[in-house]
Amino acid sequence: MINGKEYLETVIKRVRYYKDLADRTFSQLEEKDFYFQPGAASNSIAVIIRHMAGNMLSRWTHFLEEDGEKAWRRRDDEFTIHQHTKKELLDYWEKGWSCFLDALQSLSEKDLSKTVTIRQEPLSVVDAINRQLAHYPYHIGQIVFLGRMIKDEKWQNLSIPKGESVQFNQSAGPKDPANG
Repeated sequence: MINGKEYLETVIKRVRYYKDLADRTFSQLEEKDFYFQPGAASNSIAVIIRHMAGNMLSRWTHFLEEDGEKAWRRRDDEFTIHQHTKKELLDYWEKGWSCFLDALQSLSEKDLSKTVTIRQEPLSVVDAINRQLAHYPYHIGQIVFLGRMIKDEKWQNLSIPKGESVQFNQSAGPKDPANG
């Protein structure tokens, strides 16, 4: 059975992994790429960044004390087109992630049994964390997908490239102690 400390450690490990996927996507993109939309109803990477950072700041600022949907958040504005530089977008991205990770790192095992609210809905702290573990990777998958579309043949894979699973498994798998 998993204990609260281990749960929090694995949560932090997972969210850092997903953040890294997005960061590695951003490093491959030019400023204009952040505004690419495959269709009129689609979100650009810039919009997804603004939405995720806005969500993180709202949900994780005073996480245990205040409703996760802050009065100062302007969610609808997160989905409108703004012209920010790549640096401005990434600074906002980092601000959201710092708020999120700092809040997670400040939690104790005892906090996991508490109740918080999001949009006036009571949730256990574990459920609130799990909710974000589903929400943020969903959007990061969109970011990676858009980045891959934009870069096409110039895309630098973030995982095991197609056709290289066997080779990867052989090189990364456990070593036979008899063969060194």
